[in-house]
Amino acid sequence: MIKLHDKYFKPFISAQEIDDAIGKMANDIAADMGDEIPVFVGILNGSFMVVSDFVKKYPKPCEVTFIKLASYEGVKSTEDIQRLIGLTQDLTDRTVVILEDIIDSGNTLSEVHRIFKNENVKSLKIATLFYKPEAYKKDYKLHYVGIKIPNKFIVGFGLDYDGLGRDIPEVYQIMTTQHMTNLVLFGPPGAGKGTQAEFLKKKYNLIHISTGDVFRYNIKNETALGTLAKSYMDKGELVPDEVTIKMLNAEVDKNADANGFIFDGFPRTDAQAKALDELMESKDSSINAMIALEVDDEVLVGRLLERGKTSGRADDADESIIRNRITEYYNKTAILKDYYSAQNKYYGVDGVGSIEEITVRLGAVIDAL
Repeated sequence: MIKLHDKYFKPFISAQEIDDAIGKMANDIAADMGDEIPVFVGILNGSFMVVSDFVKKYPKPCEVTFIKLASYEGVKSTEDIQRLIGLTQDLTDRTVVILEDIIDSGNTLSEVHRIFKNENVKSLKIATLFYKPEAYKKDYKLHYVGIKIPNKFIVGFGLDYDGLGRDIPEVYQIMTTQHMTNLVLFGPPGAGKGTQAEFLKKKYNLIHISTGDVFRYNIKNETALGTLAKSYMDKGELVPDEVTIKMLNAEVDKNADANGFIFDGFPRTDAQAKALDELMESKDSSINAMIALEVDDEVLVGRLLERGKTSGRADDADESIIRNRITEYYNKTAILKDYYSAQNKYYGVDGVGSIEEITVRLGAVIDAL
């Protein structure tokens, strides 16, 4: 992910994919031109990288020139296009191939056709590296297209956002959900995870998503997903990950403008962690960190036995059950620790001390993100 001015962008098209597309366009055009020497015209500023790489790959003699048109302000294509730099050579009876970096609305093409209509060219052909079919509003034929892309703003390889990004050799796509802080919060029974989640969500204005709460809400309100989940639970079966992910997806969508999320109780397995990554990626976001509260087993046992005196929970009153719960936690967390460590996203935090001290430690990790 990169940041240009106030916007965040995610990797979209690799340098190799761009190189392959340009190579194919060069060969296709060369095959159509035969022995004719075409004039390639680049539209500045964006096309300078496309034209440069294209002519290096073009296998036959050719001529190259540039014109400059203005059509972008910020991330929006404007209707008002002004010719800034014109042609200086005679193109009468020549085949002209316009080399565009990107065609979206097609507004630029209107001006291009107007210009070359007065140049008495033999033939005018349009070639573009990137093409947004969903945005295209004109009837002009596009003779050569490198890569079709969705109607989202991109930067890199000559394309900019308010002057920045042209130099990037790859292409990045704007993130429709701008930067969030998304955490997976873990802690063994008795670590105080629930208490800390409450503090963190208030301090950083995050949405706390507890899998247990989500399940209870959907089942109580008899949503389609809740009914489906209950059908598995009534049979004593585990609810499929797909159902859980759909519930989480709904929660994220309900809070699309949030600063981020604290995921509590999910993921529990490697497969669930991958599914969560895919979910957040679909929202133009990602998991920033797995934060695990680390507390010595004996301290945990003592805390839970003490809590059991007032909580009324049977699993807080039996030491053997408590130790089994702690063991189960470590068995599951070990897998996830490896998963997030491989992404440099695992953070262990000392969970011993006062609530305030632990909150400060967690905050230090989040602030560093």
